[in-house]
Amino acid sequence: MGVLTLLTDLWRAQEWLFPQGNILTPATWQGILGGLFLLTFLAWVWFAFIRPPIYGRMNAERYGTILYRIILEGSPSELAVIADELTRSVKSLIRHATDLGKFESLQVHDADENKPQRNPPKVTEHADFILQLISDKRFCRATVDSSPGTALAVFHEMAKTNKHGVQVEIFAKNILNEALVNRNSFLFHEAEGYESGLMGYHKPVSQAMFSNYRMVETIGTLLDLDVLGRRKLDSAQWEAYCRVVLITFRDYVETGFWSHSFVLHQAMRYIRSAASDLYKINGVTNSGWNDDIQDRLRVVVEFINDAVEILDKKGVPYHLQLRVREKDHKTFYDHLASMIFEVIFSASAVRSPAGLCWHIQHNAVWESLFNFYRLDGAAGKIVKFKVRRLIYDEVTLMKSIPNFKGARIIGFCLNVMGLTVREGDYNQDSKALKKAVLSWTKKNYAGLHSCNPYMAEKCLVDGMAYDEENLKLVKTYDPLKGLRREPNYVYFNVDPPPGNDGQSGNAETRK
Repeated sequence: MGVLTLLTDLWRAQEWLFPQGNILTPATWQGILGGLFLLTFLAWVWFAFIRPPIYGRMNAERYGTILYRIILEGSPSELAVIADELTRSVKSLIRHATDLGKFESLQVHDADENKPQRNPPKVTEHADFILQLISDKRFCRATVDSSPGTALAVFHEMAKTNKHGVQVEIFAKNILNEALVNRNSFLFHEAEGYESGLMGYHKPVSQAMFSNYRMVETIGTLLDLDVLGRRKLDSAQWEAYCRVVLITFRDYVETGFWSHSFVLHQAMRYIRSAASDLYKINGVTNSGWNDDIQDRLRVVVEFINDAVEILDKKGVPYHLQLRVREKDHKTFYDHLASMIFEVIFSASAVRSPAGLCWHIQHNAVWESLFNFYRLDGAAGKIVKFKVRRLIYDEVTLMKSIPNFKGARIIGFCLNVMGLTVREGDYNQDSKALKKAVLSWTKKNYAGLHSCNPYMAEKCLVDGMAYDEENLKLVKTYDPLKGLRREPNYVYFNVDPPPGNDGQSGNAETRK
């Protein structure tokens, strides 16, 4: 059009010959050029803004090549733009991509009939290539930061088309981990409603990614954490992770409760490990009550309570087994009980000072899960029954195989449940376990101390001691400012070790 416009002006200036008649006049010619210019502008607007090109059969190779070049260069600004542009092609990409589950079953069927395996068309090959290409960590970082709608579109389309086997495993894992690192991501904005408003109630991206248990299980990596990255997560990041795990767990309970869930089992192992470094504050006298290690313990305990609440709303199946043998199928009642047991074991590493030990073991763990009608629903009672059984088995194992894990568990129980049995409703759910632990301690502690004093010492926390001469455990309560000037002592008599003719004292006394 530019060339034609210049030639028209030159033609007029030189007064060259031109067709005569009414069909093509100078005004008509100018109108044609103007119309072509306007159509060019409208076409550009149409293809650039209204209906831009999307991935398809005609441009599959070129689309993948250009995307490869942009991601290879890694410019943050270009990645942000291309992540947003990719959203429009997500529907086409998912439609053309290979569903591995269906494709593998098709290959097996063809092999059985001695037919040649089918080769996917080029548009499918390039769609698979692009889905693996966008798994680049830099692209995922740009997606989380600037275009979370792209992730929403990918997983929403997968759920809508029921194509859970497309190759987004690495993409899914990187989106989750980049969202945890970026505190301005959807994981933190889509918190609770009273914190994030409407987004907190709707949780659009979180729901699209995590609310379909079948899709999460098929992908397999959507709840995976980086091996090194998870060690650096703080309490706020663990809290965000627990929220999305609960979204998946809620759908699992509703749709696939009796099937084994690898992703949820792995996710619970991750969450359980968040409190595994409590030993670092053992003996720290100036540890704050709100440091990150203790905050992570709070997050883990809250996750357990929320998970049990979900089970309570579902209702306990009538054929659920309370006692499960090694060969029996384990449900999430058993997994949550094992999780609580591991949290108790981690908390048992904090043995001193006495105030910190009591705060961690009793206030943060035991009181939040047992006593005072905690986890008092039908599911909660079953979980607590299984926890008590795990603790009892570990304690009784100490008689035949003394070990440090059992010793720490005994120390935890003696600390949080005390050395005396009191009447009261607040501790009814742990009274039987308390009696069993005290009975074992009475019969076996002196014998353990006589043959392995170091192991016996691990059964006691700060403020507790063993009076070998009088065969007594002594619990010392320090004076309270303004309330009590003298320390208070609680005694618990134990039986003499085997082969000792000494006599144990009377029942527990207090003075």
